Amino acid sequence: MPVAGAPLPVAHASPVAFRAAASRFVTGVTVVTVPDGGGGLSGMTANSFVTVSLSPPTVLVSVMPGRMHRAIAAGGRYGVNVLPQGAQGLSTHFAGRPVARLAPDYDLVAGLPRLAGCTAFFACELIRQVDVGDHSLFIAEVSHCEHSDAPPLVFYSSRYHDPPGSARSAEG
Repeated sequence: MPVAGAPLPVAHASPVAFRAAASRFVTGVTVVTVPDGGGGLSGMTANSFVTVSLSPPTVLVSVMPGRMHRAIAAGGRYGVNVLPQGAQGLSTHFAGRPVARLAPDYDLVAGLPRLAGCTAFFACELIRQVDVGDHSLFIAEVSHCEHSDAPPLVFYSSRYHDPPGSARSAEG
């Protein structure tokens, strides 16, 4: 018999069903960037980017253990680049499937790599790391941000799409 006020056990959805259902949520595509220490950049593609608060401006990204996880935890800073429409090659490159001879164009903004042509950029100062399941949530206050009117790259149902209202989506 359950104890009054005690949390009930949670039955978990299957990972396959969860992934399929979550893929029906339309997201933008970002590349999280950090300086690599050798004058270049390290990055990873992420669609798990969330704005958390307006005051102070706060965001989070979800990162699996590995190279980028170590770099963010050690450096305490990261950049978030919202990719523009047509940037599937950059997304693939930073998703661990490097495109041959692709040298991403970037500059340093607030000491963090900003990819050329990105739709928006956020310079993030880590304030908290929360470990959840097989990922960590890196929560950060935004020290600098900028944007353009370029339409973003959109991800839905495990595929890239042109955003609604864009010239290319209107043609199809």
